[in-house]
Amino acid sequence: MVNLFNYIEKESPVHRLSGASKFALLILWMLAAMLSFNTPFLFFLSLLSLFFFRLSRIRLGEVRFMLIFTLVFLVMNNLLIYLFSPELGVEIYGSRHLLFTIVGRYTVTQEQLLYHLNVILKYTATIPIVILFVATTHPSEFAASLNRLGLNYRIAYGVALALRYIPGLVSDYQAISLSQQARGIEMSKKESLFKRLKAASNIIIPLILSSFDRIEVISNAMELRGFGKHKKRSWYMSRDLVWEDFAAIALGFILLLYTIVWTIWNGGRYWNPFVA
Repeated sequence: MVNLFNYIEKESPVHRLSGASKFALLILWMLAAMLSFNTPFLFFLSLLSLFFFRLSRIRLGEVRFMLIFTLVFLVMNNLLIYLFSPELGVEIYGSRHLLFTIVGRYTVTQEQLLYHLNVILKYTATIPIVILFVATTHPSEFAASLNRLGLNYRIAYGVALALRYIPGLVSDYQAISLSQQARGIEMSKKESLFKRLKAASNIIIPLILSSFDRIEVISNAMELRGFGKHKKRSWYMSRDLVWEDFAAIALGFILLLYTIVWTIWNGGRYWNPFVA
């Protein structure tokens, strides 16, 4: 089955962290990476994210679909940036070092290449952390951790249901797709991309109907059990914060603080090696 936003059970230091601490680190990490265009800092974040990915013992094959989807989106993003603003880097850095001209206004400059490098580094700095959060955090434990931090348990439980629902949705899609293929509808690579997309569109209505059935079953079960009646609830997978959790949260604050301090000291978000 395609692993899309699904928990992967392993025994690693990353898995042992509380869901709340991983969520806090994720938010702070992404803020630090998104706010900064400091190329050396983004490169450091990329290496650090790859280190944590290796520390989690998650294999690349287990998250292959998410990595391929991210790679396609990264290529499309850079391509569209260049097509619409081939000299955006020149405008940002205030200088122009021409390497060569492709055709017309489509030139290749050092400034533009640096800007595209920053975009790539932002992806490599954040995507592994996002994948790690999803793949190493059990939905129930994450909901319990959010509730311990003061979030209303109804909202926390809704987050857990959303994380559980996405893998189920993928599983339903695959089951419906296999049943369609058993009826003679070709969806393999033998057919053209257009025909495969057309066949996949026929799955949408059965998928929506099955989703409504699942929502009704879950809502009825929660209502019969009196969910939301009391102000508090107990959790099966509640976990106390330990020193590793506080260290992870502190790391996130340090990274964000560095981004803010460097931006103020530098007078802007962009690291500019073209300034003499």
